[in-house]
Amino acid sequence: MREDHLILAPNMLPIHFKLLTPILKMSGYNVKILTNASDSVREEGLAHVHNDTCYPALLVIGQLIDALKSGQYDLDHVCLAMTQTGGGCRASNYISLLRKALEMEGWEERIPCLSINFSGLEEDSGLEITLPMILHVIYGLLYGDALMWLKNQVKPYELHKGDTDQAIDEIVDELIHLFENGGYQKSKVIYQKMIRRLKQVEQDRSVQKIRVGIVGEIYMKYSPLGNNNLEDYLIEEGFEPVLSGVMDFMLYCLENGLIDYEYYHMHKNTRWIYSIGKDVIMRMQKTFRNAIRKDGTFLEPDDFEEVIRNGKPFINPGVKMGEGWLLTSEVVTLIKSGVNNVISAQPFGCLPNHIVAKGMVHKIKEQYPNANVVAIDYDPSASKVNQENRIRLMMANAKLMSEISEK
Repeated sequence: MREDHLILAPNMLPIHFKLLTPILKMSGYNVKILTNASDSVREEGLAHVHNDTCYPALLVIGQLIDALKSGQYDLDHVCLAMTQTGGGCRASNYISLLRKALEMEGWEERIPCLSINFSGLEEDSGLEITLPMILHVIYGLLYGDALMWLKNQVKPYELHKGDTDQAIDEIVDELIHLFENGGYQKSKVIYQKMIRRLKQVEQDRSVQKIRVGIVGEIYMKYSPLGNNNLEDYLIEEGFEPVLSGVMDFMLYCLENGLIDYEYYHMHKNTRWIYSIGKDVIMRMQKTFRNAIRKDGTFLEPDDFEEVIRNGKPFINPGVKMGEGWLLTSEVVTLIKSGVNNVISAQPFGCLPNHIVAKGMVHKIKEQYPNANVVAIDYDPSASKVNQENRIRLMMANAKLMSEISEK
């Protein structure tokens, strides 16, 4: 079906997915990343997913159903794709919820759903995942992480609005050309070009803006649809957002495989895959950190081994449901790197996020009294005004602490 079917997929990482679309096209998959974000997305989500279900599930299914009803697509030649990590909640159940939504519309026999997973949830998903395809995707995600990291250190200071986004688009276009014609593995050279191009954006750095870290449930952390454009909102309010890359979440999943073996003797025959995968990705990440360090203009992201170490005094690695120990580790890492102000973006009622994100704040503040951590709940019934008011309170505290430290 790949020759005449269009694959629709929900959006989460705007920069990364601009790269992944042509990368998947090279493997024969015609993918369309959805950008519809009107109120009808939430309305369709509420109509097809119970309102007590995870908010990200409601949004991504609402986005897919809204797109199918838009009239832009031939329903006889589309299919829907969704990633599944095999976790204990939405990461396993999204496909079932999506198929239920299609059944409600009478499309269950007409529109297939593809599960993208490495955990054996649906072995006959219809997707042929090859080694070259995996390599392309890994490089695409790494370059997306690098661009996101650099963007958030440039955009808050740009003199002419839109210059940073224009530079990002130019780099993405060049990367797509490299993926299509070879040369995409020359990451050292590519990172140097990224840094040089973003340094060309005219900036005013006379005043260092207060840095605000963003952590949380993976969809809410990255998706502008989910978190009401949180990165842009912080920039507009005069702050500098700080987000770790999505490959850190992939490393978290690989590390959990090793933890499963250590704690429960699981993955006895496959643990070497987790170990090799982790080592390879971390070496690839190091290339970007080295390029940042050599140039000296921008701050470099943290080594994931350090992230792992930072969380262990606070939380046991066995706490790995959802974002588990990663949430606490990221908060502590941000604070140790000088980012005392942190927003935890979480779906309302998300059990691991509520327990870990809110439950660990007191313990973290005992060790770091200046930590300014706020958990923001996102839900279809939650008011954007209330969310922004809570963020503004965090901002006010951040400004006050900054003024005190300057004195």
